Amino acid sequence: MAEVHLTRRALLDIDAIRQFSVETFGERVAEQYLSDLYAGAMRLGERPGLLQEHSGTSLRLRLYRVREHVLVCDVIAESIFVLALRHGAMDLPTRIAELEPQLVHESEIMAQQILLQDSPQSVEQTS
Repeated sequence: MAEVHLTRRALLDIDAIRQFSVETFGERVAEQYLSDLYAGAMRLGERPGLLQEHSGTSLRLRLYRVREHVLVCDVIAESIFVLALRHGAMDLPTRIAELEPQLVHESEIMAQQILLQDSPQSVEQTS
């Protein structure tokens, strides 16, 4: 089972999705939609093979659709990083190409932080 991590950008995207959904569809519908998004992210931890390459996008970034949104992910050291959420109606290849350098950089920084936390050396330093 892979660990799933949400980047700050992904959390901001979720917040924006929630705000739009509440304003457009109401609180109850918005909460169910967000619950589905979180469940989809957790499903990736159980079944990382669900992540798909998308022609026209990065060879490194992987996508997973949950309802109307696509989770843009990276996999590093058996961890899945949800980097961003984009609406499926968008021109995904163009949007991802614009964001790719930043997304990859963010996932590498987050992976380094996680690996440092898990290393015996970092445990000794914090003791």
